[in-house]
Amino acid sequence: MTSFLLRRIALMAPTLIGVSIVAFLLIHWMPGDPAEILAGEHASPEVVRQIRQDLRLDRPLAEQYLFYLGDVVRGDLGRSAKTHETIADEIRRYFPATVELSTAALFLACLIGVPLGMFAARRPGGAIDAVSTSLASIGVSMPVFWLGLMLMYLLAVRFPIFPVSGRTAIGLGGTVPTGFVLLDALLAGDLWAFREGVRHLAIPAFVLGSIPMAVIARITRSSLLEVLGRDFIRTARAKGVGEREILLRHAARNGILPTLTVIGLQFGFLLGGAIITETIFSWPGVGRWVLLAVEARDAPVLQAGILLMAIAFALVNLLTDVLYAVLDPRIKLS
Repeated sequence: MTSFLLRRIALMAPTLIGVSIVAFLLIHWMPGDPAEILAGEHASPEVVRQIRQDLRLDRPLAEQYLFYLGDVVRGDLGRSAKTHETIADEIRRYFPATVELSTAALFLACLIGVPLGMFAARRPGGAIDAVSTSLASIGVSMPVFWLGLMLMYLLAVRFPIFPVSGRTAIGLGGTVPTGFVLLDALLAGDLWAFREGVRHLAIPAFVLGSIPMAVIARITRSSLLEVLGRDFIRTARAKGVGEREILLRHAARNGILPTLTVIGLQFGFLLGGAIITETIFSWPGVGRWVLLAVEARDAPVLQAGILLMAIAFALVNLLTDVLYAVLDPRIKLS
């Protein structure tokens, strides 16, 4: 297992370096001078020149990248051109919100998608299978922004069950030392704060998890149908094993690997692709942070945001590979 894990970690390094190069070049080719943006509209040419020297923007491009890579390795991601705060502090403020939203979305997707796929595979061609397939097709094809706006109108405006936007109720901002509202509310024993956090999280999490929910349901159904046609399933039926036990004990254990792969990939996509959902619901996460940086042409934040999303996706894939190896020992030998 140790050698397997070390190989997977070693494979992450070239990927992250490639992403950092692409992000660096894209930001470098953006219109506008980062030094002028940092200096402000009314800065003198001397100030702009000094900032350009401090940021090493007067050096050759390859040398700039090596300095940038060295700063990243040391944990220095620079400062935001808009807020002038360190990017590391901004990541600590925004990233927990994205992790909380993505985790809740994936939880709902698995909670609904996996049983839906299992019930559909149990009786292929039946009523449940038809409903499951239809819901999965609708979930994949429905635009996230439209679903978000419709649910916001129905459940927050027309019938005010949930809050319209934001992450938590007013007055709870100082009670989140770790940045995870639900976790801090539980640790503090504040059930009201936990309930309000869940109310704010419910609609965005469902909207963000709608597509993964449909994908997980379809993959679960197809993988279980393939397993249910194998010889050991027919042997179990011949021995008189009940259909429910066959599905849960034999088929599910052998057909979970493709579903696990999809869950890992979807979680990586959620961590890096929640921009639309976070924008619709004014969720203070990384996606909205990066979008605001695009509007402000904040190059340091964009570089850090792209790199952060790549690292999160790579770590999720690493965790998926480890779970794969734990569930299927044959993977470690390949």
